Amino acid sequence: MSKKIIQLIIVALVCIPAVSASEAQPVDLQKCTICHGKPSHKKVDDSGHVTSLYVDEKILKSSVHAGKACTDCHGDVTEIPHRAPPQKVNCTRCHYFGNPSGAPQDVDYRAYSKSVHGQAAAAGNKEAPWCQDCHGNHNIRSHEDPASNIFRTQIPKTCGKCHLDIYAAYKESVHGEALYEEGNEDVPVCTSCHGEHNILSPKDPESTVYAGNIAEACSRCHAAEAIMGKYGIDIEQVATYEESFHGMAGKLGSATVANCASCHGIHDIRGPEDPKSSVHIDNIPKTCGRCHEGANTNYAKGKMHIDATKKDAGIVYYVAFAFKWLTIMTLVGLVGHILLDLNKKAKRARSKKT
Repeated sequence: MSKKIIQLIIVALVCIPAVSASEAQPVDLQKCTICHGKPSHKKVDDSGHVTSLYVDEKILKSSVHAGKACTDCHGDVTEIPHRAPPQKVNCTRCHYFGNPSGAPQDVDYRAYSKSVHGQAAAAGNKEAPWCQDCHGNHNIRSHEDPASNIFRTQIPKTCGKCHLDIYAAYKESVHGEALYEEGNEDVPVCTSCHGEHNILSPKDPESTVYAGNIAEACSRCHAAEAIMGKYGIDIEQVATYEESFHGMAGKLGSATVANCASCHGIHDIRGPEDPKSSVHIDNIPKTCGRCHEGANTNYAKGKMHIDATKKDAGIVYYVAFAFKWLTIMTLVGLVGHILLDLNKKAKRARSKKT
């Protein structure tokens, strides 16, 4: 008896009759792996593209879905062997707020439909990422598991599967180098700035990376003493920016005024001592020149983030100091003048009565 016939007999013995989706019962993993447990199991389309249909049982059993049956996800499979290819898995069968299946309840699953990814998928873009493109398929693990696609240090690599150029720039930035060369988990990754399921276009005013919101996004780390203090980084940059012309214009709603990313870059942020940095002393005229036509080397001579209350601000400190005391003395003189005038009027009033 040939090997192929034996395989057909085994499949026949474990086949379940075709039933409607509403009557379908969970299918035991061992039944599915008769075919899908073979590394050679694959599909070849008309163009010659090969898609592996192999499912490693060990990987599946080490995932968060180890206790689930295949048909819990592949709900359209109602018979074995199935005649039609299974449809793309719809994760919202279990993952919705208030679900009874044990899926996380603290996730805003609906946010995906409003995100740039969800909108692209709804428009028919086959390249738009679905849940499994980020989380994995049979290898889904908790975000706290270092082997997970969405473990903090893995997130840039996961996003980089689609955003390759951005990933390359990020890896060479101060954030990327700290993450990959130093293993520093305090540094921001893609989701720290863009969000997770709720990623919106940077042109959307509701986006965390909209021009008017970037300073706030950066300040979540750069204004946090608990984070910056570990590395000896000043937190004054945020406060001094907010007090500057740029910062004040941003608070008033300007979306064109310079923000953190305008000067420091976006994914390719580098230290000021790096010759490739947009805020390196040799590159400052070019950086400022993007907004200020005719910017020259004088733009690079002064301090950028100035705290007028500190002496290292130079002449700005002394001018601010002088104006502060001039204002105080003027107010004191004004109040004194008013009090003397009131006293004089009171004396006149008393003398008239006598």
